[in-house]
Amino acid sequence: MSIWTRITEAVRALAAGEGLAAVLEKLSTPPERRAAFTIAVIALGAKMAKADGRVTRDEVSAFREVFTIPKSAEPAAARLFNYARQDVAGYEAYARQVARMFGPGAPALADLLAGLFHIAAADGAYKDSEDAFLRRCAEIFGVEDAAFRRLRASYAPQAADPWTVLGVDPGAPPEKVRARWRALVRETHPDRMIGRGVPEEAVKLATVRLARINAAYEAIMRAA
Repeated sequence: MSIWTRITEAVRALAAGEGLAAVLEKLSTPPERRAAFTIAVIALGAKMAKADGRVTRDEVSAFREVFTIPKSAEPAAARLFNYARQDVAGYEAYARQVARMFGPGAPALADLLAGLFHIAAADGAYKDSEDAFLRRCAEIFGVEDAAFRRLRASYAPQAADPWTVLGVDPGAPPEKVRARWRALVRETHPDRMIGRGVPEEAVKLATVRLARINAAYEAIMRAA
């Protein structure tokens, strides 16, 4: 059963009066957790849009770059987004439930955070409200501050810095930079992400992250 079939079922449950927390609870074990990952991106993306005050076409397009949504599932995805945006529950409640589902500090939560960064920065205007939102999500997820700063440097235009993207000190020797780059490439490989519980439909996120990692590495090597 595809994640979009699961999500369509989740939307039906919401329409029947179940809360999103209850729906996520039903998806807390593999392989259903892959659908929960997607629902979490949609729900937290909706909450982030509410905090920002508006949803831009660029942000919608960014979501579509990460997730391939079948035409038949588009209405369900839209209803889920609107439900989460209007739900009285705060985003921290969603974030905590997802953190419990995967386990605080789980690599899949950093992948989820990367998806939210990708959406937030899509319009080229990464805002203070979005930064505060994502920083708080990172805290709840148990994502280390260094990893948060690497993601922000990768996605936020005003925070772009190749050394921070790779997580090495400025001026580090080329061999150390190269070793770090290779480690990040291995970590971001789509097969690794799928193994962490990221749905196959979202592995385009790995392509985006790899492009940023490679660009940072090349920038450092050119300047060496």
